[in-house]
Amino acid sequence: MAKDHRDANYYSLLLVVLLERGEPVTLREVAQRFAEAGVAPAAQALASLKRCKPGRAPVYRDGDLYALDPHDAEADLWTFRLGLRPSQAASPNDRPAPEPLPTVDAPLTAAYLDEAWREGVPSGWSAQRVVLCILDAHGTAMDPEDVISFVAARSRWSPVTARSADYWRRGSAIRVREDGCWELDPDHDALRSARQAVIDRIETRRRWATRQPDPAEIEANRKRFAREREARAEEFGRMRRVLIHAFPARKPAALVLVDVAERDLDTFVGNEIAVAVEKLAAYDLIAAIDVRALLRALRFEPGDRRLGELGPPQKTRTLNRSGRTLKITTSLLVRGSCGISRPFGAAKKMREYLDGGELTKLRRRLEADAKSLYAIYQYGRLHGSVRLRWGFLDEHLIVPWVHRDEEKLYHLKDQSYRRGVPLEVVVGSAPGWADPWSRARLAHVEKERDDWRSWLVDEYGSVIPEDEIQLARLSGRQALAPVG
Repeated sequence: MAKDHRDANYYSLLLVVLLERGEPVTLREVAQRFAEAGVAPAAQALASLKRCKPGRAPVYRDGDLYALDPHDAEADLWTFRLGLRPSQAASPNDRPAPEPLPTVDAPLTAAYLDEAWREGVPSGWSAQRVVLCILDAHGTAMDPEDVISFVAARSRWSPVTARSADYWRRGSAIRVREDGCWELDPDHDALRSARQAVIDRIETRRRWATRQPDPAEIEANRKRFAREREARAEEFGRMRRVLIHAFPARKPAALVLVDVAERDLDTFVGNEIAVAVEKLAAYDLIAAIDVRALLRALRFEPGDRRLGELGPPQKTRTLNRSGRTLKITTSLLVRGSCGISRPFGAAKKMREYLDGGELTKLRRRLEADAKSLYAIYQYGRLHGSVRLRWGFLDEHLIVPWVHRDEEKLYHLKDQSYRRGVPLEVVVGSAPGWADPWSRARLAHVEKERDDWRSWLVDEYGSVIPEDEIQLARLSGRQALAPVG
């Protein structure tokens, strides 16, 4: 059962209840289900559920109800972690059955030694044991140089030298003939011991091989996942996206639609809002602050469209041990991420514009607000997170409106490095609306030798702070070696 899984906790079991019910539920209903399953008494479960931040992705809160976002990939990962679905890393082919293990009564073969010494000759083996195995596998006497060559082809380290026979006592399992060749004694007990050591070595290797994936399978799965990710990224790239900014949010009297791809703003006031609602049907993804409540206020049924919640992914941040907390707002995140000092107008002033019939001023302020919302949305798409900066704080919060397979700065850097083409980036504050690429400059990807860490430098060799990149795209120009 999921409740007995090692990764089970109150939040993960909340996901299980949502999958089980297939519909939104209240925390009280979840607590009751926990009590029925023997997780914890209902009162204790309810208190723990409230503390575990139940409204985080892939769960969203709508009033008192909690539901699963069907488009959030985290839900699928949780089902795998809890053992509710098998791994998607399917093997391309069934592994062939290994050859039967040898016995101590049968001579060894070169194939058995290859399998036993795949990582080299064991360091604890003596020169005599190694030579015994080789002579047994060949079934004849051998020149010492041929024995040494056989070992060298299979191991970087070897105890066998041309003078190894000088240290073998009389009556040993190996005799030195008059012609200098080494010959084994087939009746010596050491031969059976050497064969058993090879058998044990092969048995250990095969046992570990069953617990570890085949390197060929790993590479095949890696390539398959890469192809699937690229296909999904292309699908996301074709989606028509719209942002909504409304005032007042709970009962919109005016709103702006921002077509993300076209960078086009349409403002609607009063009865014009009905036209805006009709336009929403043409989009695949709709994003806004408190998007579900807003669509409900607009009486628009989203169906199976993707919804992007642009509100703060985290509500508060604890600042010190005494419990002082910082309230995280969208304005704070826009300032920290995009450098817009006044991202949104004052609600009181906008109410004055609306009540006083100053619709031109209202439209202008709403559109300015919508541009701020667009800036934070694009920053989140590029980085997969937004930047929280306040006092000594400077950290990133993962945003729920970006799928992990969407093309981000990480993928653009990888493409840039592989193709040898620089990036064009806009650094600093949010770009201007009329010509967003006017401040673009070239950026080159540099990597450490192990390819583990990478960074961007400009044409003068100075490192570009990636946190401050607002826009990025592959350049049409050929790569130039950075100066410096």
